[in-house]
Order: sequence, then structure tokens, then C-alpha cells
Amino acid sequence: MNKIFLLLVVGFLAACQNERIEKKKAKHKEVLASSAVIFPDLPQSMTLAGTTINLQDEDLRERLDREVLMTAYYQSAWIGAVKRANRYFPEIERILKEEGVPDDFKYLAIIESNLQQAISPVGAQGFWQFMPATAKLYDLEMNAEIDERLNIEKSTHAACRYLKDANRTLNDWVMTTAAYNRGVGGVLEDMKWQGTEHYFDTYQNSETGRYVFRLLATKLIYENPEAYGFYPEKMELYEPFHIQKVIVNETIPNLAIWANDQGFNIKILRKLNPWLKTTKLTVKGGRKFTLILPSASENLKPYNAYK
Repeated sequence: MNKIFLLLVVGFLAACQNERIEKKKAKHKEVLASSAVIFPDLPQSMTLAGTTINLQDEDLRERLDREVLMTAYYQSAWIGAVKRANRYFPEIERILKEEGVPDDFKYLAIIESNLQQAISPVGAQGFWQFMPATAKLYDLEMNAEIDERLNIEKSTHAACRYLKDANRTLNDWVMTTAAYNRGVGGVLEDMKWQGTEHYFDTYQNSETGRYVFRLLATKLIYENPEAYGFYPEKMELYEPFHIQKVIVNETIPNLAIWANDQGFNIKILRKLNPWLKTTKLTVKGGRKFTLILPSASENLKPYNAYK
């Protein structure tokens, strides 16, 4: 009897121990799950500017897979892009629609600059990374005082015009995307010597070969953030600025004094007008400039105004 009782006690203790171990394992799995890499299967197809892209080809899937992985898990850059997109995408989307350019091209501004006034080692600048020569072709003024590549509205219109010009030649929005990186001539040259008819059949240099897939990856993650572990509704997204526009048709010799007279300061003026490079704005030859100023309701004020 004592032996049977002892066996029951031992069995009971063993069962309790096993239960504790299983609970510990389950808790450990929960901890791992909360920090695990989330990487869903890629879709079988995607659309880009209304074009359906079949992603069953092994090469295409692997190239997209690489860009999704690199985009989704460079978290600090991606989260920053999502925060800024909440501020800048409404205006970019408006201009794309106005210009008749597919909405998907807003993602070019992320892959080009991460929606920042970036400067590349070779001299490209702004959201759309215009080189000086191309900027001049599309009427973006650059001089000692201003650089309209950094004017979001004007540079977005210029990017739209470039894309439309490229598409008129290539008649394909996917190849037009590649041309934004390689140039129309480069895309046509690559296809000519290889005897190909499409981007996905053409061998390109490393940067152009990745370019379309970077845009596809950006679109995929931006439109399905929760699938990759991002929850924009829980982020402090940057709100669009509440602004007013002022037409300037006379030279402003001192932008700092001028800004102070308007009730704010040059720091705020430069934040809203990053294309202003110096402390003055020369206006001549009947030229006019539009300056963006904070509206009365905007939380861009001199620091003392919050005391």
C-alpha cells in the first residue's frame, strides 16, 4: 500500500513538474513570437501602375524577396519613411493625380530619398534626387540663393513630367520606372544589345536591376504593414503642415528679419521652404516666388510662444 501511495505521489510530482516545464516553454514561445521576424509568403502577382506583374518566375521572386527583406528589416529607416509619408504623401498624391501619373509612383520618393531632402555623393538632391542637368531641363532653378530641387511641389511636378516623357518613349510603366534610375537611353541600349523587349528579361547593372523591385517591395510593405510587423496606427505619425502661401514679387534682403516680422523665425521658414539656401531672396525680371508660411493653427511657432 505504501509503495502504491509512493508511486502515486511520485507520478503526481512528475506531472506537476512536466506542467511547469510546458508552461515555461509556452511562455518562452510567446516571448519569441513577439520579437520574431515576420515575413509572409510573397504574392503570386502584383500590380504596378496598372500593370500586372507575374511573380511565379523564380528569378523575379528571389529579387523581390531580397528587397522586401532589406526594406522591412531596416526598421529605423522604414518607420521614419512611414511617419513622413503621412505628412507628404497627400500633396504628392494630389500632384500625381493632377499630372495624370499613376499613384504608385509616390513610392519612388521613398526609394530615392526616404522622403528627406537628401544629397547624393554625385550631386543629386531632394525628394526626387534630380541631378543638376536634368533639373534644368525640367525648369527647376538653381543658383547661389535657391535650389528648387528641394521645393517639394515644384520638384514633384518636374518628376511627373520626366516620367510622362519617359513613358511616351517606352510605352511601359515598368520600364519607365527603370528609366528613372538608368535613363531612357540606358534602358533602350541595354535592351537593344541583348535583343530583349522588357525590363524583366534584360540584364541590368546592379542598381537598375534592383530598382523596380525596390519600388514593388516598398508598395507591398506600405500597403500591408501589419503583415510585416508594423502598426502605423500605434506610431506618432507626422501630421501635414497647416500652411498659407504668400506670393513674393520683391527682393527680401534679409529673410531672418522678414520672418520675424511675420511672427515666426527663419528656422521655421527654412523648414517649410528648404529650397531657400541663404539669408536673402533676390527677385528680378518680373519673377515671382511662392513662400510657404505656417498658418495660425500650425504648431510651428517661436519657442517662447509655447510658454
